[in-house]
Amino acid sequence: MDEHKRTFNTPSREPWNPVIHNLLRAIDNHMGLYLQHRDPWHLEKAAILRNYIRELKAYIHKKEGK
Repeated sequence: MDEHKRTFNTPSREPWNPVIHNLLRAIDNHMGLYLQHRDPWHLEKAAILRNYIRELKAYIHKKEGK
């Protein structure tokens, strides 16, 4: 089994897993471009996406009753 594969899932999380995965990839892309070009726009966008993920995870936890 792939050591990075999620083993815990719930119906509340299921539809959001691919979204979160893609957002994390987008953050990585922005950070890579920032390191290449030092354009602060990429830092801003990565920060916005990180905040969105935090809010989304809080929403999911709330729906799960945590």
